Amino acid sequence: MQMPSGRLSQPPAVTVDAPARLHLGFIDPNASLGRGFGSVGLTIDGLGTRITARVADETRVEGAASDAQRARIERYLEQLRAAYGGPPVAVEVNATPRAHAGLGSGTQLALALGTAYVRLAGRTATTAQVARLLGRGSRSGIGIHGFDHGGLMVDGGHGSNAAVGIARLPPLLFRQPFPDGWRVLLVDDTSREGLHGDEERRSLAALAPFPRSLAAHLSHLVLMRVLPGVAESDFDSFTKGIGEVQQTIGEYFAPAQGGVFSSTAVARALAAVASQEMAGIGQTSWGPTGFAFLRSPAAAERALAAAREASRANPSITCMIATGRNRGATWHAAEVQKCGIDAA
Repeated sequence: MQMPSGRLSQPPAVTVDAPARLHLGFIDPNASLGRGFGSVGLTIDGLGTRITARVADETRVEGAASDAQRARIERYLEQLRAAYGGPPVAVEVNATPRAHAGLGSGTQLALALGTAYVRLAGRTATTAQVARLLGRGSRSGIGIHGFDHGGLMVDGGHGSNAAVGIARLPPLLFRQPFPDGWRVLLVDDTSREGLHGDEERRSLAALAPFPRSLAAHLSHLVLMRVLPGVAESDFDSFTKGIGEVQQTIGEYFAPAQGGVFSSTAVARALAAVASQEMAGIGQTSWGPTGFAFLRSPAAAERALAAAREASRANPSITCMIATGRNRGATWHAAEVQKCGIDAA
């Protein structure tokens, strides 16, 4: 989200809505041609992040989903105030996805807070500047580009300068609107969390080098199946490409996460879907949330029923249908009395 230039008016309160994102796979985790990772991703409606921030007499956080989320918000606010000045800010968390489920909740929360704070302080900053300040985008740029643009995206990963500590946002190589008629079935295992933090870093470091031949294969799939498929609304090409990308990258990460899917219950539900419908199935990021792309609302409803039937004995499994989101985050000035936080 590009902030307007020049001196800005300072609203008393700002509400930001940021979309959840699906990370559909890395292209070259080993930087075989000098660029590490590279990502394919999609923003979706539903399961987004909404926060309201307002000028206050002291820093406060209301509605945080956990103590860890509250501490993260407080840390972000300290960093933002040190960088941009401004008065204390009270934050109300209106909605966030479940943390560490593969939906990009940490990045969207950081960018939403940064967007609101900069507006309240009457300052200007790009999304990339906020992300760099708050330490987001160290591997994938999909969450940051999704915040700005929405849709289906491919980023170019980090160049060799990343190895010497120069953090730059991976360039956006491709952005295409996601077809309106397609649907995404999401299957989450609420008893599990995806790898994150130090555990994620240790797991990545322990993996074998990613073969250059597989990076070439993934590049070919993305360039000649996934991208033409979404550009031409060719569902079969898109889903076959995504499915093969997911199988290839899932097998590589299997030693770190216990299999192609991190949750066997999610894998079982998606297998039931794939047995009945043409669907591109996979796992977003480290999971445990899995996905299935469906060609129509009717196909999505049938897939939802199949996933629920396959998961009937497991109460930790939740399923829902989402649509692609072809716009980025939005913000608006909010009335103080509507923020849910008492005026100072």
